[in-house]
Formats: sequence, structure tokens, C-alpha cells
Amino acid sequence: MLLLSTVDSSSFRRIIDKIPSNNNVHLPHRKSFTPYLENEYKKMKAALKLALDDVQFVSTTADIWTSNKSYMGVTIHWFNQDTLERHKAALACKRVRGRHTFDVIAAELEQIHSSFGLLNKAVATVTENTSNFVKAFKTFPPPESDENEKEEEEQEDVLFTDIAEALTSVSDEGHITLPPHYRCASHTINLISTSDVEKYLTSSPTTKSVYRVTIAKCTALWTKASRSTVAAEQVQEVSQRKLLVPSSTRWNSFYDAVSRVAEIPMNELNNLCNKLGIKCFNEKEYQFMHVYCIAMKPLQHWTYCRVMKLTWVNTCAIQTRFSIVLDNKDALLAAISCPKFKLRWVKDGARKQQLKNLLVAECQILSSSAGDSDKTDNVPNKVVTPVTGMEFFEFESEPEDCYSADQEVMNYLSSGGFELDTLSNFPAVKKVFLKYNTPTPSSAPVERLFSLGGLVLTPRRNRLSDSRFEKLLLMRYNHCFTSPDHLKKSEQ
Repeated sequence: MLLLSTVDSSSFRRIIDKIPSNNNVHLPHRKSFTPYLENEYKKMKAALKLALDDVQFVSTTADIWTSNKSYMGVTIHWFNQDTLERHKAALACKRVRGRHTFDVIAAELEQIHSSFGLLNKAVATVTENTSNFVKAFKTFPPPESDENEKEEEEQEDVLFTDIAEALTSVSDEGHITLPPHYRCASHTINLISTSDVEKYLTSSPTTKSVYRVTIAKCTALWTKASRSTVAAEQVQEVSQRKLLVPSSTRWNSFYDAVSRVAEIPMNELNNLCNKLGIKCFNEKEYQFMHVYCIAMKPLQHWTYCRVMKLTWVNTCAIQTRFSIVLDNKDALLAAISCPKFKLRWVKDGARKQQLKNLLVAECQILSSSAGDSDKTDNVPNKVVTPVTGMEFFEFESEPEDCYSADQEVMNYLSSGGFELDTLSNFPAVKKVFLKYNTPTPSSAPVERLFSLGGLVLTPRRNRLSDSRFEKLLLMRYNHCFTSPDHLKKSEQ
């Protein structure tokens, strides 16, 4: 992206003037171009809010990016209820001043959610495993369901409270409520492949020394190759490929980086180290890299939930890190309501019945919350019977849905479809799918927002105000909501 002052450049204006136009349109100067951007931002925001009005379930991702200044980025994700196509947008990239404490994070998140009317729509927020985000969601959990509140009201005695004292004593923190918190699966797997494996390797004196020395030499090689163009050219001459640098947002990046070094023959690798002024690898360290790649290769290919043979340490780490998710109700309903999985991954018969009952109960809850108008659509029309003189003995029949949730779940589980289109035949299951599959498994979308931020906040543009920076970034990320179709709908 160029500077806003570019529109005042004489060379730029001469280029634009060469473009033929039938409407006699002239390029505005910066003073008139700045209000134009403000107006376009308002239109984009109105179009985004209009698109979210008809959405029942949304999820968000959040993270904090620091580049001399700190910014909190938030993206939103939802399904099109008709086509089941995923959509995304950026809600904010706000400046965060001071320390990134849990209460500051919670207040900013709630303010962003409330500004778009998402307090009752957001089913989850996905973040990394950083302690300040985790504490924010633990301190300000979502409100309890109505059923739990009714049970508490029945059990507890009546207590009288001084209203004036309560109004003056309640702090702002008590009013903050955040959606359920999901930890980024990519970041969690990255912790397994790095931190947990490192703990295991450093727990034994025999592997501790060779592991640390080998990784230290690899790190020195990565640093040299990434910061020096001369070193990068020398690496490419030797291996015909560039070295990869590990990244915390990809769980297999550390494996890929070590594997790329291990692919270089030992004599060529040591010759390269001598040229770069790095300590050479000995036979034991070189063999360690190959053994490490063999052990970590199954985890590197874990793109989908496949059954695979993992090493003992990886299996234990996965069970520990994902213990909250493996038996989580929301995660179970997300898997069952997805036609690709259903109950195919469950072997135990009793467990299958338990999960089936869970899906039936959730279908009933979501169907009842949809309103009485939706219920009447499923009730068959009353059959008119002729008068026979036995009307006195006729009693009012109990209301019964012709297509119960239990029957719909049975038909859904027995159907053989794998595509999402099959959910149109099962409206109750479709609602469950929309609610529990809306959250993204990773917080990578907000990382992509920050990568755009790096393009906007270049050294030549570091004098941008925080508000202008956010507006430019959101308009770049939400360019689809600046299309004429969206703008026409928002103006109606």
C-alpha cells in the first residue's frame, strides 16, 4: 500500500490522467481523498454489520501484535446458513497501551464484541496458549444457562440486598462476560512438537547434551541464513534449496527446518559451517538429527485426524495437552454433527449410544429455543373426523412432532452422505452443526491480519495515527464488503 500523499504526486497524477474515462472523473487531492476513505470505511462497516445481523452463530479469533506499538486484532467467522460456506472478516486492530494484563484484554474484547452486537451470538473465541488470554477467559467466563439459574433459584433461600449499596459497590469488572475459550490447536501441537519433546529429551543426561548442542548449531545456521544475504546464497549453492526458519504458528515448522538441514550431506554441511564461521556437526549430532526426524515425522503429517503410530512421548503429550478437548461436550457435538465423521470414529457400543443421546438432547434444546413458530411447522395438520356420537369420549391428544429429534438423529446417522449438503435434510442436526463447528480450530486468521498490518505499517508510514492504521488495515482485509452488492444492501 502506498502513502496517502501519493495522490498529490505529479507523476502519479499524470499516469492516472492517461487512463481513458467517459465520466470526466478527476483524481482527488489528499485533502478530499481523506474524507473519501472515511466515508468508504463507514460503508464497509455498515455492510459488515448488515451481513452479521442474519447470522445466528459466530466465532472470533484474537491475538496481540507488537511492533514498537501493541495492537489487539480480532477476526470473526461464520457459516452461510443456506450454502454452509465459511465467511470471515476483521472486526478490529486496536491500539493497546500499557501492559497486556488479563483485565485489559477482557475489557477490549468485550467492547469489540458489543460494538458489533455479538454478545449473544459469539459461541467461542480462539486464541493462543498465552497466560494473559487464558486468565482473562477464566476470570470472566460466559454467563450460566437459564436452566442452571433456575435450579439455583429453587435451591437458594431468598436474600435481601440493599440496592443503593449494590449499585455503588459493583465494579466494572463484574459486568464483563466473554465467550467460551478455545485454545489454538496449531499452537498446542507446536508446543507438543517443541516444548514437550524437549522436556523428554532433556530429562536424560545421554540425550540432553547431544540435543542441546545439535539444536544450538542448527539455530546458528538458521540465524546466519535468514539475516545475511551472503550466507543465504552460500546455503543455496550447497543444498540448492533455502533453509527454513521455525515458526510458532505452524506445528510442523521446527520439524521441516531440522529435516532441511539433515538432507544436506555431512561433508557439505560442515564445509558450509566453516564458511559461515559456525561449529561443525560431528557424527553423533548428525545421526541425532536423522533419528529426530524419523520420530517426529508422523506428527508432521498430522494434517487431519488420522489414526497413526506415534511415539510414546508424543502420545502422552497429546493426551495431556488435549485432555480438555477430548471429552468436551462442544467438541463431541462438533464431530458428531459433521457428516464426514458422525460416529464412525467411535468403536465402543455404549459410547456410541451415549453420544447419540447427547446429539438428540442438543437437537431438542436448539429446536425449542428457535420458537414456537418453528415447532408448528413440524406438526401435521389435524384430520377432521365425521361425527359419530362418540365425541364425549374423545380426549385431547398430547402434542407430538411428526418428525422427532430422536428419529431425525437416527436417520442422519444411518445416512451414507459425507458432504455438508446432506445436512439440509436434517434441520435440527444442521443447527447443531452451525453452532459447534463455527469456531475455527486455529487462530491463524488473526495472524494473517497482522501480516497485512506489517505491509501497512511500513517504515515510511510509521507516522500513521492508530485510528487511520486500523481503518486502512480493515478495509484491506474486508475488501469483499466494499463491493457494490454489499454497499447497496447496507444503504437500503
